Amino acid sequence: MKIAANFNQRVVVHSDSLEWIASPMPGVHRRPLDRVGAEVARATTIVRYAPGSEFSPHVHTGGEEFIVLDGTFQDEHGSFPAGSYIRNPPQSQHQPSSLTGCVMLVKLWQFQPDDRTHVRLQTQFMGSVPDSNFKGVNITPLYKDEFEEVSLLHFEANAEMKIDVIDGAELLVLDGSLNEQNDTLTKHSWLRTPVQTTINARAGENGAKVWIKTGHLIDVENQITRVKNA
Repeated sequence: MKIAANFNQRVVVHSDSLEWIASPMPGVHRRPLDRVGAEVARATTIVRYAPGSEFSPHVHTGGEEFIVLDGTFQDEHGSFPAGSYIRNPPQSQHQPSSLTGCVMLVKLWQFQPDDRTHVRLQTQFMGSVPDSNFKGVNITPLYKDEFEEVSLLHFEANAEMKIDVIDGAELLVLDGSLNEQNDTLTKHSWLRTPVQTTINARAGENGAKVWIKTGHLIDVENQITRVKNA
């Protein structure tokens, strides 16, 4: 299966307008944003757990990264309410569930194979620092290594920011709205922009809160190869 599989193209998806697609597990539905592969895939997906639903225990051979958008997610490591940012590295395992239901942005098979760093953050309790170059923009750092960087961006009303994304980027609007090129990105809109491009963002009248990840798209071909060899 291939969805938005040309990584040389800029892609915008207003995910709240997509239909929910049933997963193999009862009560768990998905809205695919990009995907290369079948049930084992390099994938970026909005996932919804109905109250009381769960997945069977499994190993994330290629790693799993997610941010909880609504509700509360659970596994044997704890309960993670909206705003939680989690990185389960390659070879980690868990049994995911949600007692009350939840919605998440989930990314699979997008880690370096030797990464073993677990990250479990509750961003709703984290502070932010002013961006040194752009007035009205604050940053909450979430993760950084030699390959990629993940942050939350907090835009005041009408604040502007220019980001040169040498190794590609993607972002998800968590709240408010953001204008980029000719697109207005509202809550849960997703943008993926290729390597050697620039994001020119301007927040709407109510500002914006944005999850952004940069650097990882330089390694897409290797990620897809690892899925095929799994």
